[in-house]
Amino acid sequence: MVGEARGSGGRPPGTVPGWVGRALLPALNLAAALLLSGLVVAGIGESPLAALKVLAYGAFGYPEAVGFTLYYATNFIFTGLAVAVAFHAGLFNIGGEGQATLGGLGAGLVGLALTGWPWPAAALLGIAASAGFGAAWAFLPGWLQAKRGSHIVITTIMFNVIAASLMTWLMVDVLIKPGQQSPESRDFAPETWLPAMDAMLAPLGLALPSSPLNLSFPWALACCGIVYVLVWHTRWGFELRVTGQNERAAVYAGIRPARIVVTAMLLSGALAGFVGLNEILGVQHRLLLNFTGGVGFVGIAVALMGRNHPVGIVLAALLFGALYQGGTELSFEFQTITRELVVVIQGLVILFAGALEHLFRRRAEALFRRVGAA
Repeated sequence: MVGEARGSGGRPPGTVPGWVGRALLPALNLAAALLLSGLVVAGIGESPLAALKVLAYGAFGYPEAVGFTLYYATNFIFTGLAVAVAFHAGLFNIGGEGQATLGGLGAGLVGLALTGWPWPAAALLGIAASAGFGAAWAFLPGWLQAKRGSHIVITTIMFNVIAASLMTWLMVDVLIKPGQQSPESRDFAPETWLPAMDAMLAPLGLALPSSPLNLSFPWALACCGIVYVLVWHTRWGFELRVTGQNERAAVYAGIRPARIVVTAMLLSGALAGFVGLNEILGVQHRLLLNFTGGVGFVGIAVALMGRNHPVGIVLAALLFGALYQGGTELSFEFQTITRELVVVIQGLVILFAGALEHLFRRRAEALFRRVGAA
């Protein structure tokens, strides 16, 4: 029929708008997590509104706090993109922690080797080394999935443990600074450090307080653009998404799923490896143990909350960066709100963003179908 009725936006009546899944459901999950967190705070005798105010102020209330929030968000952007790229190929890469660890090793070796080199060369080689080491650590799980049918979840978990053990051996027996017992390397030469954002913006007349925010943040945003173009505007991206949605259809269309799986894991590992660029060359300026701090696992929640899209991942990374920075402020301002309780609040957000992400989907979609049909 030529005059078929259409709902708002040209949709047939009774269909659910796309923004419900992309924006409304993550907002509902976040609201539920914050509500439950408020009940926890009230249960220990503190005001939830006062705690939320301190949390927001600690994350965005002054320039130094914003710098710390964006610094944390940088790591979450990298790991969120890593999870998202693999997810579009139908893979659940939870090896971001190990891939980030190896990426830091690559960046650290650049910092140790390039004494006397100017920082642009160190930055470019650091990007290449962190990406290369992270991709190399993701290659074997991808190859085993593509060629042997080994489950990617199992192999990436195992490689997280192997990466931690390898790094412990290197820092204790090989790369440790002579004459000390702390498992750390010697400090890198200052010319190999990634420039801090306050130092880069000072010549432009923008005065920022000192913070860990460095050149890795604009690189993370650039990676978002690169991933968007690759996944949604290239032939390889089309093959990636087809393979992830229906491998049989991909084979019928002449796509080689094994090749897509391996290349997707290589790209995913490279993105996770950039965490090492931010932490080792940008902030720590030396190699040390446990610099990742669990960001590989938080990246899973970031990708899920961001619906595996670069724009959503940036917003979700900002949220988790605010929780990390604002949570530190909470533990300082309230004696009863310990660091462990802050971790509980962060865990509730991860729980609702990940395991319970479909909690409100059925009711929300049913409501919009009724409204659209009416």
